[in-house]
Amino acid sequence: MATAVETLEKLERRVTLTVPLADVNAEVEKRLKQRARTAKAPGFRPGKVPMKMVAAQFGYTVESEVLNDKVGRAFAEVTVEHQLRVAGFPKIEANTDEKVEGALVFSATFEVYPDVKVGDLAAVEVEQSKADVSDAEIDKTIEILRKQRVHYHTKGQHDAHGDGGPDQSAQSGDRVTVDFVGKIDGVEFGGGKADDFVFILGEGRMLAEFEVQTTGMKVGESKTFNMDFPADYHGKDVAGKTAEFTITLKQIEWAHLPEVNADFAKALGVPDGDMQKMRDDIRANLQREVSSRIKARTKASVMDALIKVAELEVPKALLDQDAERLAEMTREDMRQRGMDVKNMPFPVELFTAQADRRVRLGLILGELVKINDLQANADQIKAHIEDFAKAYEDPQQVVKYYFSDRNRLAEVEALVLEENVVNFVIAKAKVTDKVVSFDELMGNNAQA
Repeated sequence: MATAVETLEKLERRVTLTVPLADVNAEVEKRLKQRARTAKAPGFRPGKVPMKMVAAQFGYTVESEVLNDKVGRAFAEVTVEHQLRVAGFPKIEANTDEKVEGALVFSATFEVYPDVKVGDLAAVEVEQSKADVSDAEIDKTIEILRKQRVHYHTKGQHDAHGDGGPDQSAQSGDRVTVDFVGKIDGVEFGGGKADDFVFILGEGRMLAEFEVQTTGMKVGESKTFNMDFPADYHGKDVAGKTAEFTITLKQIEWAHLPEVNADFAKALGVPDGDMQKMRDDIRANLQREVSSRIKARTKASVMDALIKVAELEVPKALLDQDAERLAEMTREDMRQRGMDVKNMPFPVELFTAQADRRVRLGLILGELVKINDLQANADQIKAHIEDFAKAYEDPQQVVKYYFSDRNRLAEVEALVLEENVVNFVIAKAKVTDKVVSFDELMGNNAQA
């Protein structure tokens, strides 16, 4: 049995639950008898242990199980009777203030889902990006692909690709091998010495002054110079200090980029080496990526607008749960990257703002989907998977991968549902088109 639902504040509610003691005792006795059928004790055959001994051994555990079941069932009946949508889990405690003869009394405190009021979508302002893929973008991409396939040759040694040119000194783009030793006040410091150390000039892996001093050197040369470490350098022992370095250049290798020809096209997956087909494939891939990023930007704009136009209270229970989930996801991601996070603190408060946005948007989207019938249908899910699969060498294998697992399908369904909401809002909102450059779009992958 339960009393009326009491409103505490905002979304918090409380209800008093009464559980007849006779029902509890009857259920406890029933379960103890079931336990007695297989109970074991020294000196007794299985199933022949006296009930007093069974009760002594299992009574507390069984009683706790029965109480949990009875109170849980009573709480479920309350939610059905009063049509409550409970957010999170209730906090159930024994109520010692109220006495009911022949019954145990509990208080259940919980939150309910809020009423979500979405304002006039016709007044919503949404920014929709637009970007083109030109021949210049294709050329830039080809250069990136060339650099990904770079290989190195020793300067001065002639082979089928040449000898690296008349300048045999170390220059930007060259891969160099050096020995170096660094000292501060005449004393070597940790991490300041290495033999056969390899790096590429111009990539910024070393401090700028180190690269400047190495540039122009030739094989066999040595040089000593002073270098100032930045005050914010990650090595605290040397941060803000001046070190004396001695470097010896042992090898210089020049970068050879593959020619853009039929062999290059074949290496990119064009069987017959057709150069135009290669460019067409690159254009298609770039357009697919552009489309994806434009969708992400538009989605972010829509989500921002919905947060502004919607009114709702966010249940603290859902906020706390999502913040904890984000903290654990961050911890696991860092662990996967090889970081030792065993003793690293992850204050949940760091994730509260992100969790608030996620929960708030989830409630808003849920409301829009419900009142406007925006659920993802089977045809939309299939089309989304097939479109995504086009980017892979074997699209059918990708389609099979998703349709073979319900969890993967659920992930796609969530994406399609979001797209439905975005399209619904755009159809009603004030949409402003914004032309962005290809480079700007690729450098800013907006996410909601």
